[in-house]
Amino acid sequence: MAYRIDNQDLVTLYPLGTLRAFSENLLTALGATTQEATIITDGLMTASLWWHPGQGQGLEKFFRYHRRIQSGGIIPNAPMQWITDGPSFALLDAAKGFGYVAAHRAMQRAIEKAKTTGIAMVGVRHSNHFGIAGYHALQAAQNGLIGWAFTNAKAEMAPWGSAQVVLGTNPWGIAIPRQDTHAIVLDMALTMSGKGMMRWYQQEGKAMPDTWALTPDGQRTTDPAAAMDGPLLPIGEYKGYGLSLITDVLSGVMTGALFGLSVFQDEQNFDVGHMLVAINPNALLPSADFDQRLEALVADIKSAPPIDPNRPVLLPGEVEFTRMAQRQQAGIPVARETVEQLRPLAASVGVEFTL
Repeated sequence: MAYRIDNQDLVTLYPLGTLRAFSENLLTALGATTQEATIITDGLMTASLWWHPGQGQGLEKFFRYHRRIQSGGIIPNAPMQWITDGPSFALLDAAKGFGYVAAHRAMQRAIEKAKTTGIAMVGVRHSNHFGIAGYHALQAAQNGLIGWAFTNAKAEMAPWGSAQVVLGTNPWGIAIPRQDTHAIVLDMALTMSGKGMMRWYQQEGKAMPDTWALTPDGQRTTDPAAAMDGPLLPIGEYKGYGLSLITDVLSGVMTGALFGLSVFQDEQNFDVGHMLVAINPNALLPSADFDQRLEALVADIKSAPPIDPNRPVLLPGEVEFTRMAQRQQAGIPVARETVEQLRPLAASVGVEFTL
């Protein structure tokens, strides 16, 4: 879904370099190593360039990082260890470290293996929120591989037919490399929306679609406040619920992490599970053949006549890459509320506030 920012009074625009430098400085002050600060900042900047600030994947994450580092839920420079490490698989114990860092290392290991074996999967346990799934999948595409990244998350979705939350939004990122242009990148939660966008709609005084969430007693509503304590609705109704269940099996149950109602519950031990997969298309086809066949499919997609002439048919990720280019020129929107909350946080750890 491509969100507009209708009320520009709610945001301030900043150059990418300004946000990147502030982020790296603040992360370092919070205890992250230089390498960790670089990885996390790159993920936060990608999210800020791609997405609406109401989705809460940009600088808003600093409040969680600060709180969880203080509580011991996130350990900077955590002693991560490889539990298993086979020809086409591995399992990383993240040791309560930064989720962005654990997932980055896991995808790098999957890429290395897939270049030799054709396909590799690397699980992660004892981790934290890993940011946006598409960021990790894109690492593989930038190396000429197909990337698939997914994770379990806090229970906010009810099994289809119930109003009791059991499963998370459990997002997916899938990236497919293309020759001389942006990858195809599908980045999605398995719910229609998240609580962050619901809060943004509430702040703007707008009604939300009645497909986003239910009230606690299971009723559809367009009032974000009425549904804030209710379950989020899955994409594709029962199909999204099924995908979320399978995601929790693969990323939670199979890795040894927590799952279902347990994951993301203890501030000192979220124990999130991730799964990172890399696939080498050249294992089945020569590179030139894969590229030619992929572009033929893209041409078929692009030739489909749009229902609305002003809304052309787009590939997954095309909106985000277009938005990225625009924001690199015009500036990245950050919620003013976030900026004002970052000011005392920066002061508390001795970081110059440059926003």
